[in-house]
Amino acid sequence: MKTNTARLSKLTIITKLSSAYKVWHGYLESLPRPSRYTLGVKIDNLFVELTELLLTASYSTQKSKTSILQTAGHKLDLLKFFLQVLWELELLDNKKYIGLSSQLEEVGRMLGGWHRQVREQTQNSPRIRLRHPPTGGGGLRMGEK
Repeated sequence: MKTNTARLSKLTIITKLSSAYKVWHGYLESLPRPSRYTLGVKIDNLFVELTELLLTASYSTQKSKTSILQTAGHKLDLLKFFLQVLWELELLDNKKYIGLSSQLEEVGRMLGGWHRQVREQTQNSPRIRLRHPPTGGGGLRMGEK
């Protein structure tokens, strides 16, 4: 049951991000041409890259998932930053900016929770301890048969 819940939460974050992207995509076409092909394309690419990372993480091993989610967090921060720049340039009005930002904040909370959960599971997983051979007496020494 725990696996189904985890899978559902992963789908939820991807659904939330997809919803935010659809809103963004509607705004992209209304940007002035120079900004559409600079900041607009950059933001669009970050949405796509972030979606790819989240989908990759959902099918990755526990060991690689932590670094993928960390990278996803960085991409999300960049996405929010470039959206803010677009707003500061007054190319995105307050209502649009607040709407997108609140959706991305929710994605960020979900991503942070997922990342925390993966780290805790990784830290609590049983580790194999290697025994080192005893030092000192016992055992064969060089030259002995």
